[in-house]
Amino acid sequence: MKTIQDINAIREKMQSVIAMRNHGTSKDVKSFEPTHLKREVLICGGTGCHSNKSDKIRDEFNKIIKEKKMENDILIVMTGCFGLCAAGPVVIVYPEGAFYSKVKVEDVAEIVEKHLIGGEIVDRLLHTSPGEVEKVVALSDTNFYKQQKRVALRNCGVIDPENIDEYIAFDGYQALAKVLTSMSSQEVIDEVLKSGLRGRGGAGFPTGRKWQFTHDAVGDVKYVCCNADEGDPGAFMDRSVLEGDPHAVIEAMTIAGYAIGAHQGYIYVRAEYPIAVHRLQVAIGQAKEYGLLGKNIFGLGFDFDLEIRLGAGAFVCGEETALMTSIEGHRGEPRPRPPFPAIKGLFAKPTLLNNVETYANVCQIILNGADWFCQTGTEKSRGTKVFALGGKINNTGLVEVPMGTPLRKVIEDIGGGIPNGKKFKAAQTGGPSGGCIPASLIDTPVDYDSLIAIGSMMGSGGLIVMDEDNCMVDIAKFFLEFTVDESCGKCTACRLGTRRLLEMLTKVTDGTATLETLDEMEKLCYYIKDNSLCGLGQTAPNPVLSTLRYFRDEYEAHVVEKRCPAGVCKKLLNFTIDKEKCIGCGMCARNCPANAISKTDYVAPNHKLPSMVIDSAKCVKCGACMANCKFNAISKG
Repeated sequence: MKTIQDINAIREKMQSVIAMRNHGTSKDVKSFEPTHLKREVLICGGTGCHSNKSDKIRDEFNKIIKEKKMENDILIVMTGCFGLCAAGPVVIVYPEGAFYSKVKVEDVAEIVEKHLIGGEIVDRLLHTSPGEVEKVVALSDTNFYKQQKRVALRNCGVIDPENIDEYIAFDGYQALAKVLTSMSSQEVIDEVLKSGLRGRGGAGFPTGRKWQFTHDAVGDVKYVCCNADEGDPGAFMDRSVLEGDPHAVIEAMTIAGYAIGAHQGYIYVRAEYPIAVHRLQVAIGQAKEYGLLGKNIFGLGFDFDLEIRLGAGAFVCGEETALMTSIEGHRGEPRPRPPFPAIKGLFAKPTLLNNVETYANVCQIILNGADWFCQTGTEKSRGTKVFALGGKINNTGLVEVPMGTPLRKVIEDIGGGIPNGKKFKAAQTGGPSGGCIPASLIDTPVDYDSLIAIGSMMGSGGLIVMDEDNCMVDIAKFFLEFTVDESCGKCTACRLGTRRLLEMLTKVTDGTATLETLDEMEKLCYYIKDNSLCGLGQTAPNPVLSTLRYFRDEYEAHVVEKRCPAGVCKKLLNFTIDKEKCIGCGMCARNCPANAISKTDYVAPNHKLPSMVIDSAKCVKCGACMANCKFNAISKG
């Protein structure tokens, strides 16, 4: 068992790690002397980069460094996600902080020879952000990072998540030591209350109040749970924290256990996150080995242990009562509330449940104080928020910004704008539970209350960007299809209501709906919201309501004009060939699966062969003709 003195000794020993990784900026390059500095090579080991063979890149570095007998001079570290997924696989070399993007296994030998041995930065591999002319040397120099403030993600891409000593080097377990030696359980809760931290899982309920309710509940046994189920399409914030900084969640849950009087915790994580699960298992094992979990932590008389429970991919298990039902070994279905979990939760005992990102803020609040945390964000939405930025955006990845940051700043400055010169059309926040924010509201502050006011919601943090080529009716249909599939079926309003709503939406995209259908859809949306048992059904109509509110003209074009303005809905498409542009090469006809294209008698000026024509009656609207035409002679509308 490690004492507080032992932890401080480890922290002191690891100061060289902190010095090395905090040293690298573009300003250091000119004064860099390769023969006097040991180097550290950090390789992104998040799921995105891992899928792009970052593990093979690590193996290649280890192989070459071993061959050159440089093991004592170079440290290879597999980290969590750096955030800028669009640049992956990412490799950063310290102390310069040289930020190499889109690295391949075959690039490793050059980095070793030129940079690690010769001290020369490999310029061709340095990252260039969209819209920027000059390559940047350090990650912190990119526009993507300059606008961020990393609190929940502070250690992601900085430490080895499978090395507890590196977490300790960056103030790990200092908050737990402070709590156990100098704070009562009520003082811990008061600090969280004062911070104004709200639940990052979507609802935004004040975290301190939830802790207080569970603390005050009567019960001989209490539990602490972590929701790491994260089922929203396009969301990967919690996964990245678990992959890059698992000890932050473990430490925070232990603090929560002390605050409410619990001695057992469960982390409910979806089985589709194998890297996160593995790193959690490693971290829990290391914490137990050091005596930071289990009996008599720090020798101070407090007991707390943690176990992992795997989810089977059911979206409804993101709802707190369904999650607890699943942990108990039953089918994941929500329970009526009240009683709330703080009174009667897991195994019918008082239970505290927060999500990963919420816990990731706790240790920093305890260490730096509630006043420090309140300096960031807005009056009603304190701190920062992590977003998974995806869709039609240049800089896809994870961003963490102060609450209240305008959406425009996230999309244009941090996200790098829309690719291919397209126009921004809308942003979807909150996943299937959220709404679509139109371009006219791009200056909306991103915080809990501002998003609700415009018909959207924060959700867990998915932010999907759409451009002019997206059909908003089709987007609403996509999210509704998801919730129909994920409904547990326990309540009629959700089980049948969402399916009827999807049938109406399908009529719209097929061109068989009427204007009365739109009115019926809106009425049904409010019925589902008012009568569903849990948050899944209560929020399922949000994408439909928000698109009806801001993009009703698109709905009416589908219904009245039998036309999809974005050219997405297949049954309303009509492919045509411009006979003046067509050179008669026949590529479209050769690739048409329905034999719907034939030659005409017309030969355009300056062309040698007859142009082609599409038989709309035979056309299956697959788009193969358009994809294979090199002369832009085919259009859809």
